Amino acid sequence: MAFRTPMKTARGLGSAKDGTAHWWAQRLTALALIPLTIWFVASVAALTGADHAVFLQWISSPVVTVLLVLLIVATFHHAQSGIQVVIEDYVHSEPIKISAIIAVKGLAIVLGVASVVAVLRIALGAGI
Repeated sequence: MAFRTPMKTARGLGSAKDGTAHWWAQRLTALALIPLTIWFVASVAALTGADHAVFLQWISSPVVTVLLVLLIVATFHHAQSGIQVVIEDYVHSEPIKISAIIAVKGLAIVLGVASVVAVLRIALGAGI
């Protein structure tokens, strides 16, 4: 017979409020992606049939460059956050869970930085 209360058993296992910031970040990136994705699809559709030089000129526009960087950052952060939740919910081996989360975060960072660098190189004229 244990004399521990449920509260004593739960202590040290983390707060129930621990996921609130993660939940909000997921929702905010989702909201940010709605107008950014609509803008991106509409912009690319408007450039249908344009040649390479027109696309380079379009990406070089300061507003477009900023919006593309925001789209990239929001997309990779949202995707990484969502995959992390799936890993936390369905992977039960702690070493595999931690390894998978680190791998997903690392991959998101590497791909996100590479994408932002590519956009900035084009915008600054180095990618021509």
